[in-house]
Amino acid sequence: MTSKERVKRAMDLGEPDRVPLMCQLSIGHMLQQTGFSPAEFWFSADLFAEGLLQLRETYGFDGILISLHGHSPSWKEETEKIQTEEKAEVVYWKNGERTDCLYDGLPRHHPHDPPSPPGIQEFDPVALPEEIGFIPVSQGLEFRIHPEHKYDVFDIINQRAGEEYSIHGEVTSPFDYFLNLFGLQRGMVYLIQEPSKAKEILQRYADGVKRMALEQIEHGIDALKISSPYAGAGFISPGFYREFVLPYEGQIARAVRSCGVHAYTHTCGAISDRLEMMIETGISGIECLDPPPLGNVRLAEAKKRLEGKVFIKGNIDPVNVLLFGSREVVEKDAEYRIKVAKPGGGFILSTACSVAPHTKRENIQVLARVIEEEGYY
Repeated sequence: MTSKERVKRAMDLGEPDRVPLMCQLSIGHMLQQTGFSPAEFWFSADLFAEGLLQLRETYGFDGILISLHGHSPSWKEETEKIQTEEKAEVVYWKNGERTDCLYDGLPRHHPHDPPSPPGIQEFDPVALPEEIGFIPVSQGLEFRIHPEHKYDVFDIINQRAGEEYSIHGEVTSPFDYFLNLFGLQRGMVYLIQEPSKAKEILQRYADGVKRMALEQIEHGIDALKISSPYAGAGFISPGFYREFVLPYEGQIARAVRSCGVHAYTHTCGAISDRLEMMIETGISGIECLDPPPLGNVRLAEAKKRLEGKVFIKGNIDPVNVLLFGSREVVEKDAEYRIKVAKPGGGFILSTACSVAPHTKRENIQVLARVIEEEGYY
C-alpha cells in the first residue's frame, strides 16, 4: 500500500497493511531540525512546504499536516530590515511593527498599538467578515491569510507528495476564534453573562471556518483537522462543551464529511468525560487523547469506547516520553500503544499533541522502527 492508501484505510476504520505513522510537529521543532531561517520559514510558502516535506522523509511519516496557509509572496517588500540576534531573527516592518522570529518557537509579534478586546455587549456579530482572514495560532499570535494566495502551500505539497502521501489540512474551531476575539478570561465569562450573543458570534465564525474547510478540500486534502485546544475539561464543562462547541464544530465536520473527506478533532488535555460527545459532532477521528499526566485518557479504555465509531490518532506523551525519555523509553511506549490500539484497525500512531521543539530527532525516528517490527497486520 502507499502511505496515502494506508492512512485512508485506517481513517475508514479498516486494517491497512501496517499501522500508519503521522505526528504533528511544532514550529520550533521544525526550525531546530531544518536549520532554516525562522523568518523565511514562517512567512514563505515555499520554505514552509520544503520543511514539511523534508521532515516527513526524515521521520518516515505516512502523511503531512499543513497547519499554516495563506503566505504572502511579497512579504519581504513590506520589511524595513531583518536583523539576526542571539535568540531570534527580528523583522522590522515598514509600518513600524516588529516580529521576533525565534529559532526554537513561535514568533512574537509586537504591533504598533496592541488592540484592546471589545466588550461583548456593544459588539455586533455582523461586523465579523464572512471570509476569515487569519489563523489564531496561539496566545494572541495571528497568521494573516493573503486573500490571493490562500492555498499556495497546499498546491505545492500536493504537486510534490499528494500522489503518495496523505495530505491533511487544518482549520481552527469557532470557539478558538471567539476566545481570540475577547481574550481567554473575558471570553469564558461572556459565555455565562451573554450566552445568546456568544452563540451569534460563534455561528458567524462557524460559517467562515466551514467556508475555509471546503476551500481546502478543493485544493486536494485527504483529511481535515479541526484544532480545538480549549474544548477540554481544563477549560469548560461537558455542559458548556455541548452548548458552545459541539453545534459549531459539528457544522464544519458534517460539511467536510459530505464531501467524502475525513474530519478529525484535535483537543488537548483531559477529554475522557466527553469522548462520546465529541463523536456527536460527526467527526471521523479524534487526535491527542493525552495520557496522564498531560491528560486523563487511558488508551485501552478509549479503544473500547471508540472502536468502530471513529479512528484514533495518538497517544504518545510528547513531553515525558518523547522529549525527556530515552530511546528505550520511547520504544517501549510505542510498542504498548500499538499493542493496545492496533487490533481491529482504525489507528494511526502519533504523538498526543505536538512534538516539542527540543525533542531529539533519534527519539522520533524510533517510532518508524517500532512500526516495522510490531505494526504489521
